[in-house]
Amino acid sequence: ASRIEALRAGLRDHGYIEGKNMVLEFRWAEGNVDRLPDLAAELLRLKLDVLVTHGSSGSLAAKRATTTTPIVFATNGDVVGLGLVSSLARPGGNITGSVFFQNELFAKRLELLKETLPRVTQLGFLLHPDYPSNGPLLEAAPKMATTLKVELQRFDAREPGDFEAVFSAMSRQRIGALATYEGPVFLANAGLLASLAIKHRIVSSGGVEYAEAGGMIGYGANLLALYRRVGYFVDKIVKGTNPGEIPIEQATRFELIVNQKTARMIGVKVPQSIIARADREIA
Repeated sequence: ASRIEALRAGLRDHGYIEGKNMVLEFRWAEGNVDRLPDLAAELLRLKLDVLVTHGSSGSLAAKRATTTTPIVFATNGDVVGLGLVSSLARPGGNITGSVFFQNELFAKRLELLKETLPRVTQLGFLLHPDYPSNGPLLEAAPKMATTLKVELQRFDAREPGDFEAVFSAMSRQRIGALATYEGPVFLANAGLLASLAIKHRIVSSGGVEYAEAGGMIGYGANLLALYRRVGYFVDKIVKGTNPGEIPIEQATRFELIVNQKTARMIGVKVPQSIIARADREIA
């Protein structure tokens, strides 16, 4: 809900007011990426002026569905690596939007875990196996492990019903710390993931919303700012600019959050070096 309000606010910034001079149509895949192509086709039948998407799965589904209707992705990871755009400066085609540094953010979360638990040797990371953005991340993972001198163990979950079994497997394998990735299913169920990490006494890190939901450490781009920025792209397109000529923008606002309440529940002391860099602490 907070992201949708940020989207509406960004459109209002440029004079587009829902119910007055603009109509918004929403479709939700509810975590099932297989539904995205049908939902994109359904929306395109409405003769949209602009199709707004979130993340790699939604953006790829939209791009495959149309080569003419302008597409704006509110947030995304490695759009060049995924083949969504030709370059950040000149995306080409009918698509543009905002990106964050997916691999760099994930590497930073692992680094924060290692800084918190210097003696940890096994770090887990949680992925949804069907997300196309996994490819670039998995390619970069070995280098991350070498840099931190740890072993990285991948765990997969498609839906909330998989979470308990995944965390039980982590406990059996003595995974001391876990980094989560911002897939839609994980974001929507951040509170459940955080509670399971606490239950199994696993130090965990994720995006900003993960820490707000109870995860111990959150580090990521300010997603609300990216959603608000959609208004800029929509305005440019409506006024006649080809989306393929609008440069991709990179996130510039990042936040580090420490959830001290969760740290106490797990029995872990967050290093002062991390606390000193934190933008916010949750007591």
